[in-house]
Amino acid sequence: MDEKAEQVSEMKIKKAPVGLAIFALVGPSMVWAAEYIGSGEVVIATRTGAVLGTAILWVAVVGIFLKFWIGMSGARYTVCTGEGMIDMFGRIPGPRHWVVWMVLVVQFVCAILSIGTLGTAAGVFIHSLIPCIDVKFCGWFAALFAVAVVWSGVFNVLKMVMSLFVFIVVLGALYIAAHVLPGFSELMQGLTFKMPAVPEWATAIEGVSENPWDEILPLLGWGAGGFASQVWYTYWVLGAGYGAAAGRGYGKAADVPQLQRMTTETAEKIKGWCRVLYVDSSVAMVIGILVTGGFLVAGAGILGAEHLVPSNDDMAGTLSRVFSARWDWVGGFLFKLAGAVAMVSTLVGQLAGWPRLLADACRICIPGFDRRLAWKTQFRMFLVFFFLTSMIVVFVFGLKPMFLLKLSSILEGVLLTALQAIWVAVGLFIVMPKMLSKEAYAVLRPSKLFAVGLIVTFIVFGYICVTQIPVVLAGLFSGG
Repeated sequence: MDEKAEQVSEMKIKKAPVGLAIFALVGPSMVWAAEYIGSGEVVIATRTGAVLGTAILWVAVVGIFLKFWIGMSGARYTVCTGEGMIDMFGRIPGPRHWVVWMVLVVQFVCAILSIGTLGTAAGVFIHSLIPCIDVKFCGWFAALFAVAVVWSGVFNVLKMVMSLFVFIVVLGALYIAAHVLPGFSELMQGLTFKMPAVPEWATAIEGVSENPWDEILPLLGWGAGGFASQVWYTYWVLGAGYGAAAGRGYGKAADVPQLQRMTTETAEKIKGWCRVLYVDSSVAMVIGILVTGGFLVAGAGILGAEHLVPSNDDMAGTLSRVFSARWDWVGGFLFKLAGAVAMVSTLVGQLAGWPRLLADACRICIPGFDRRLAWKTQFRMFLVFFFLTSMIVVFVFGLKPMFLLKLSSILEGVLLTALQAIWVAVGLFIVMPKMLSKEAYAVLRPSKLFAVGLIVTFIVFGYICVTQIPVVLAGLFSGG
């Protein structure tokens, strides 16, 4: 029976494409990018550019590049083992499932806050288009619509339609950025790791402090998504069926006995899929850097030049000036429309990802939870719960979208990133070797470059967490 099972496994893992044919199977990166292109780029990057200019272009590049190592490394583990990042965390040495318990508690809170935040931001953009409807009702409608989409299973179809609108606003922002792009010398100075001072005109605006980190931390947090986005990328790789993920589906731990019988031939096939993954994740990184940089430059060239900063009071209206400056009222309307779609699209992505993450965490930490409830039931329970909590967040903070966006970006995108980098390194270099046969691991052994990338990410984000987050959070709550 074991030999037969192994033969079935061999048949499932097809030979990976090579050369330009790889681009035909690039897919998880598109979902990854479409999920995080929303509040981080449309709102946060544009605001940061307006306040600090192009001098902090390096923040977007460095932040996205460092998170790229977490997402790609975690997904490489998935390609080699057939299980997602949460299951990997469940195998980390130490007290039983201690990492997953930590993730479950923290991400439960972060999910409530972030989903409510996106509902609030979506409500603000929708309200700017239909001012006769109260902003809170607009936010509730956005949340209900997103839940209905994910529940119904037409997520992929709608994602394509929404991505078209996002594509339009991204092209528009890049077009404007190209026209307000500073000279080559100034642009290169934005990549020299200098920390600019907040200009005097900006500090006179409510909600803008003299500390540049108040604007930089949210950009770091939402650039390439937060902690959860890196976990979700492993889900999109599972869905695409790369390598050992072929035919696996969601909500399953790896078949370790089968992995320990993996042959060299199978490992060579999976190694080919690792190369596909490298291209896929690199595409997401390049998209993230270009789009984030484009919005940042557009914010600096249009809003910064006019001494305007998006705030809680008129976030959508101020941001729409980016397009209005180029295409009058048509451009402003287009920005608001595409901005609303971008927020709703990101909200749909979050509601597709967070229930999976928490269902996996509950399956690992609370075995009875998984035995009593089917995976789809667990998923839909979390969907309903997040809709109800998002309504509460919108009701309580409906008039403070910028405050919520900043807070959620720091908590979800910066606070756990350092730990995530170390946990993924442990999974890739300590856990995975024990799961594979010696012959297979000899083929699939990760390069030391992965260790370097993950360690550097840990050091950078760990330093920021210790030195900057307490100060920024204190200032945010005192002036929020």
